Amino acid sequence: MAVGAAATKLHLSPFARRPTLHQLAAVAVLCSLSYLAGVWHHGGLTSTPTAHSVSIATTAAVTCATPSRSLPNRASPTPPLDFRAHHTAEGLSAASAPTPRAYEACPARYSEYTPCEDVERSLRFPRDRLVYRERHCPAGGERLRCLVPAPRGYSNPFPWPASRDVAWFANVPHKELTVEKAVQNWIRVDGDKFRFPGGGTMFPNGASAYIDDIGKLIPLHDGSIRTALDTGCGVASWGAYLLSRNILAMSFAPRDSHEAQVQFALERGVPAMIGVLASNRLPYPARAFDMAHCSRCLIPWQLYDGLYLIEVDRILRPGGYWILSGPPINWKKHAKGWQRTKEDLNAEQQAIEAVAKSLCWKKIKEVGDIAIWQKPTNHIHCKASRKLIKSPPFCSNNNPDAAWYDKMEACITPLPQASDIKEVAGGALKKWPQRLTAVPPRIASGSIEGVTDEMFKEDTKLWKKRVGHYKSVISQFGQKGRYRNLLDMNARFGGFAAALVGDPMWVMNMVPTVGNSTTLGVIFERGLIGNYQDWCEGMSTYPRTYDLIHADSVFSLYKDRCEMDTILLEMDRILRPEGTVIIRDDVDLLVKIKSIADGMRWNSQIVDHEDGPLVREKLLLVVKTYWTLGDEKQ
Repeated sequence: MAVGAAATKLHLSPFARRPTLHQLAAVAVLCSLSYLAGVWHHGGLTSTPTAHSVSIATTAAVTCATPSRSLPNRASPTPPLDFRAHHTAEGLSAASAPTPRAYEACPARYSEYTPCEDVERSLRFPRDRLVYRERHCPAGGERLRCLVPAPRGYSNPFPWPASRDVAWFANVPHKELTVEKAVQNWIRVDGDKFRFPGGGTMFPNGASAYIDDIGKLIPLHDGSIRTALDTGCGVASWGAYLLSRNILAMSFAPRDSHEAQVQFALERGVPAMIGVLASNRLPYPARAFDMAHCSRCLIPWQLYDGLYLIEVDRILRPGGYWILSGPPINWKKHAKGWQRTKEDLNAEQQAIEAVAKSLCWKKIKEVGDIAIWQKPTNHIHCKASRKLIKSPPFCSNNNPDAAWYDKMEACITPLPQASDIKEVAGGALKKWPQRLTAVPPRIASGSIEGVTDEMFKEDTKLWKKRVGHYKSVISQFGQKGRYRNLLDMNARFGGFAAALVGDPMWVMNMVPTVGNSTTLGVIFERGLIGNYQDWCEGMSTYPRTYDLIHADSVFSLYKDRCEMDTILLEMDRILRPEGTVIIRDDVDLLVKIKSIADGMRWNSQIVDHEDGPLVREKLLLVVKTYWTLGDEKQ
């Protein structure tokens, strides 16, 4: 009676009675029809459910599974979450994005434009110590807001390894270097191509034979040397031929008005950047490279109290090597050819030897045209020697890894503390390739705040998964020869590059200066290479450097720091025609990015995260269209 009274009091509708079998069947049929009609209305039936279809199916299921009782004094069911406007390209409302601006092509004179190493702007700065060739980026009003064009006749570079030896003339239409270095076998013109015989000023028998000579003096073949720095690299033949020995070299040379040395290196598929030893630190952390090299690089190592060798010491790992060939080494043989007096060359060598000794370096060998020094594995003896050798002193109270417009100092960067003379300061590295996946010493020692061994291992697994997803949505990613030069704009620990080590490509790992820049040291400890970068400024490289650019959370990082199109136009400048961009970020940001990209002659598409459509983070996949100077589309 109590139940019956309560039922009467609640005024249950007739439909609250127990449903019959016929009623249940009718409801099921209606639900099915409703679901099918909804799917058809929103794009038809597909074999792969999108986020949109998932939300529709969820709605139908919730509606049909809910009992048909109508309970009084109860709010109507909360509508299910609808991801249509936020999680797929198809579901995005046209009104949610601004009308794309169409970016015009820059004039022809900007075909090789490098914003922070612009030849004309550089003339405003002092020539003393080549300061004018350092980075001097344009102010806001000077920035180009146009698309840097490729030269007429531009073609995709030859695939690696053929690109090591040949490049298209139309891509870098400069003959000056072929004339200036004709007798040194650097480069020559062959019809519509450049040929790179592999020669160099100090290796007339070719870079490979020269490297073999070095290998007789230090261990190049056992995996203990992986990262190298080539200062004043020419066309980077030394770095090109080290790659076959599993040694990854960062090559740099200053921007010049005609020789385009770094540009040739990049066309060959060899890692290189524009750079110069002048007044600023090189943009690498302390203890980065296993080996540094100068082959007639014309750097005055003995001047300015040995400042440039002191900078090399900062970026060399404990136990790292410095190799010098060319003046003044073997001056007794070459003095006449170098058109210098023996006294002058002897004095220069003695000065270099004195600087090296003051840094506590040990001279390993001088054989023929090659001399090699080694940095100590720790500073126990070196600190004790300061009682006798007063200069240079050890640096105090500075960040050894700070290297973004930071000035060089005439002091020794101290190595981490060591308790024993045999201990490697900062921790010994595994040999290559084990060092790629081993926990880097900087993480194992706890010197990177908030990062644990387990976090590093999980990050490595995550990027293997993510790269696998990239290859599933970009069919060309797994195609041999399609991509060679890759850029990771926010590399963190270098997980993206590590996941691609087995492929015939290399990755330049950039660590933004606005984030946790301490991770660049980890990247080098893994046996990878990279650089510091502020993406509100231009990168120190030529146009059309990279085949593929990866941007993970870059736009979230720079959301309130500079305009989106500032970053996107720079990406377009350094991306080859028909190159690929992968932008990983929050879907709302990707919608805005896509609206800009649509005005930049990019074809783009938003696709789901590797974990499915319900994740807010998405991927914007881009292909830059092919166009060159003189195309009607301009």
